[in-house]
Amino acid sequence: MTTPTSSDPPEAAAPDGQPLPPGAMDVVPFPVVALGASAGGLDVFREFFRHMPADSGMGFVLVAHFDPDHPSLLVDLLKSATAMPVVEAEDGMAVLPDRVHVIAPNRDMVISEGVLHLSLPDAPRGHRMPIDRFMRSLAVDQAEAAIGIVLSGTGSDGTLGLREITGLGGLTLVQDPATASFDGMPGSAIRAGYAAHVLPVERMPACLLAELRKPARRAAHLPAGAPPQGQVLDRLLNVLRSFTGHDFSRYKKTTVGRRVARRMAHCNIENVDIYTRYVKEHPVEAQALFRELLINVTSFFRNPEAFQVLQREILPQMVAGKPGDYVFRVWVAGCSTGEEAYSIAIVMREFLLEAHSSARVQIFATDLDDDAIATARAAIYPPNIAADLSPERLQRFFVPEGSGYRLCKEIREMVVFAVQDIIQDPPFTKLDLVSCRNVMIYLEAELQHGLVAEFSYALKPGGVLFLSPSEGVGRHTDLFTPMDSRWKFYRSIGRPLAARQMVATALPWARPVTPPGVDPAHPKQKEVNLADLTRRALVQAYAPPSVLTDMQGNVLFVHGDLGDWLRPAPGHASLNVVSMAYEGLQGDLLGAVRAAAGGVSTLDLESSVNAGDGAGPLSLSARPVKDAEGADSFILLSFRPATGDTSARPRRGRRRASSPGARRAEELEGLLAHTAESLQATIEEQQASYEELQSANEELQSTNEEVRSTNEELETSKEELQSLNEELSTVNAELQAKVELLVATQNDMKNLLDNVGVGTIFLDARMQIRRFTREATRLYPLVESDVGRALADIKSEIDDDTLLTEAAGVLTTLIPREREVRTRSGLWYRARAEPYRTLDDTIEGVVLTFTDITARVDAEAAMGEVRALAEALMETVQEPVLVLDGALKVVSASAAYGRMFGQAPGSLAGTSLHELGGGLWSDPVLAQKLARGFGPGEDFEGLRVHAVVPGLGPRLFDLAARRLVSAREARVLILLTFADRGPAGAA
Repeated sequence: MTTPTSSDPPEAAAPDGQPLPPGAMDVVPFPVVALGASAGGLDVFREFFRHMPADSGMGFVLVAHFDPDHPSLLVDLLKSATAMPVVEAEDGMAVLPDRVHVIAPNRDMVISEGVLHLSLPDAPRGHRMPIDRFMRSLAVDQAEAAIGIVLSGTGSDGTLGLREITGLGGLTLVQDPATASFDGMPGSAIRAGYAAHVLPVERMPACLLAELRKPARRAAHLPAGAPPQGQVLDRLLNVLRSFTGHDFSRYKKTTVGRRVARRMAHCNIENVDIYTRYVKEHPVEAQALFRELLINVTSFFRNPEAFQVLQREILPQMVAGKPGDYVFRVWVAGCSTGEEAYSIAIVMREFLLEAHSSARVQIFATDLDDDAIATARAAIYPPNIAADLSPERLQRFFVPEGSGYRLCKEIREMVVFAVQDIIQDPPFTKLDLVSCRNVMIYLEAELQHGLVAEFSYALKPGGVLFLSPSEGVGRHTDLFTPMDSRWKFYRSIGRPLAARQMVATALPWARPVTPPGVDPAHPKQKEVNLADLTRRALVQAYAPPSVLTDMQGNVLFVHGDLGDWLRPAPGHASLNVVSMAYEGLQGDLLGAVRAAAGGVSTLDLESSVNAGDGAGPLSLSARPVKDAEGADSFILLSFRPATGDTSARPRRGRRRASSPGARRAEELEGLLAHTAESLQATIEEQQASYEELQSANEELQSTNEEVRSTNEELETSKEELQSLNEELSTVNAELQAKVELLVATQNDMKNLLDNVGVGTIFLDARMQIRRFTREATRLYPLVESDVGRALADIKSEIDDDTLLTEAAGVLTTLIPREREVRTRSGLWYRARAEPYRTLDDTIEGVVLTFTDITARVDAEAAMGEVRALAEALMETVQEPVLVLDGALKVVSASAAYGRMFGQAPGSLAGTSLHELGGGLWSDPVLAQKLARGFGPGEDFEGLRVHAVVPGLGPRLFDLAARRLVSAREARVLILLTFADRGPAGAA
């Protein structure tokens, strides 16, 4: 099947042959009903239209299986069953409401923008699917406004067409098989699950009318009173492009318009301009409209016969001659939710296993819809895919998961999915196979041509292009040769440069960049040329009727009315001015053309013409003219009726003949001479052209050799670039890993600096701030904008102003400096300045750190006060006191102890208790009490001890001991007091 837009469609016309008014093709504002039938179709068609009102507002298209060798009588037979006009479809005919259009015999038919396009079938008889083909094009063209009806017939034609209509929101009806003469086609559609209603034929018209009254169906059309669709959609799509970055302006306006209308109905907006403003003000609606315009209609092994051809015929040709380690590169453009890409992967996997080939397959699958790509990557599909897969493939390549199926890992790893706009983004290159099915049918014809050229550019020479049955390469037969016409497999001829030039005219990614300040959408309006306007007016008013010809007399341009002298020549159409001249004028015209071609600057002749109502005199002038550059030569022949009596004046340049017969003979002689001269000139020109062609052929051969040499150099450069690209990919992966590591390190460093509780300021070599932590703002009022400023410019909370001077000295000496500083609020910090060293041990600045030591300073001050108090007490108390450590060594002694026992208190530190005074306190009981470690709760008092004091003799003392714990030094101290009870004898 050929794509409906494979060539420029002819001008649309109404059934009566008159052109449609402007804008009539923009939108079909009514539902289009396609009725398909084969065997037994005549009776069901007539039964259907007997019950269909003549003013339903719907357009009807009948597609049947006719004998290609005999004319159809269906048009005449249906006229008796309906009051609607019944016409045979013609190429370029627009579908109109309340009219029945019947396909012609031996023709395939599609619809595009509401216009029917007919073509000769490209499939042999028995393999044609005209109903499927038309319904598919109808689904794409009309979307929600498409209605498909399958009636009596054999085979399965129509089933796939109903699937397309269902997928795009249209309505489908199928005849009840029990009422059909042949139930093959209805049964196939019902089993496939694409029948919204299964009814007898007589009930179908009522069902259609009821469905079209529903709001959801009415929303399929643009609101009444809306501006012309092209203007409306251009404004709306420009707004949508500003939000999404995707341009839908070159999608088919019918499809876009209907989906816009459905969003308008959802938002309860009837005016398109209001909806445009609504989209501009609500980004959520812009995204909803974007999703609405994305058409995701696909399935596994869509058109199974096509995949059979791929596996049995195409892949063997692709694999032939390839080495064992070859990597097949495949691109599936417009993959939607991935079924198409996975189907190709399954087919190629099966083929390579059967062929015992170790080649690998790399499939790139892309689509505009990121949600669809996410679904494709997940590779989880609902259970109803079993209808599209054979049991063997379902068991081999799918794994049950939840309520559905998931592709096995072997197939998933063959496919890489990515979001890509095939219109805006460059394609993959060096591909062996490109599959782009059911994508181009949504695009305008020129854009389709650009995509076909893009695919040629992307493929290797000999690569294969795989399209849907409703698509084709169109006019690009110089880029592809067909491999299978039915299932649209094409082989690339291998003309990348030509393809690249074609792509540049249609697709944005290949176009040259627009210069700054130039808006390609709004070119500068051409100014009015007053001189040219005046010249045209004078020519129209005063110049005689004239004709511009080439040097052989072929008409190129006509000015004025030449009907009195020239008319179309009978027989084969010709634009030669001599052939078109009336009798009597041909000879003079021959002479004038010959003279002007021979270089005569201006030739004026007086002649006469016989137009059937008598001879008429005229004045004829011929002059050679050249274009502005002098490259081309032309002849300008001017005609004007002669004034006055011309019978006595001879015609300039030739002798007056005496009789009409003689004049006729003279004219024939002139014609014969002119013909002989023309023939001779043609022969000479042919010989010259042949010589030029020989020379050009030699030049082309030389150029071809140069091109081959250049091509070899380019191939070498490509291999080098490919190798370089692989290296860059490796480096890029490494850099990406390093970037991730750096980000993690930066995150760790940020959290470390924020939570370490130390104020830090990083300074460069000029003492300017590079970075700082949150704690540093307690000493310097820093903000993010201070990075880059000199720290000296910021007033500090520190009392001492010499800190920055010392920090600058660190850059010179490289010796860290540390000191304690105090803020004006009374806080103390340990300030430390160290050199800032890089990983390669280069000094690039200074790091200032500030550690809060306020608590320590306060504790030291408090301890000093306590110590001073303790020392004062020890000096003041009247009883002897010793402070011992856990080893019973003296820590300190009171002045009273020194006076009583004749020892200096300062000399006792570190002396064991048992060694004092030569064993003065060697009492066994005291030793026993203190030797047990003197733990908690072992304090005592009133322990009577006998001691011989030098100078005093034997005396009695009452000893008391208290356990003290030093929190700062984490040790146990013993406070021991001595109460003198007098001489020992007194006791």
